[in-house]
Amino acid sequence: MFRLGQKVVIVEDKFEQNLPVGSYGYIIAVDKNPDNAFDFVLRVPKSGKHIYVPACDLETEEVLLRREAEKVEREALIDFALATKNEELFHKVMNGDHVETANDSKENALNHDEFLKQVHLKAWI
Repeated sequence: MFRLGQKVVIVEDKFEQNLPVGSYGYIIAVDKNPDNAFDFVLRVPKSGKHIYVPACDLETEEVLLRREAEKVEREALIDFALATKNEELFHKVMNGDHVETANDSKENALNHDEFLKQVHLKAWI
């Protein structure tokens, strides 16, 4: 949750109010009225206005920088894996750090009789 005086960046314009997307502002008020769609009043120094905005349109600068760093790191790993022809690293990066090898699938696989046995046990329950 954002706090008063916090510097935030406008990342979206869900209600199409011509918000200056990409510019920063400071939270100057919190609207606690449950009947209102807007959560915060934002002061945008670039435009010199106070703007009502929902929380989903805002993000902190730290979060945006972290996301961008993760994106650059992922792209660099993909480029490295392709350049070195490291197929395992490529699949690991593309699948979200989950690599299933042929040995794992053999260990977890059940033969036909064991599978039927488990199905019948679950059917009785």
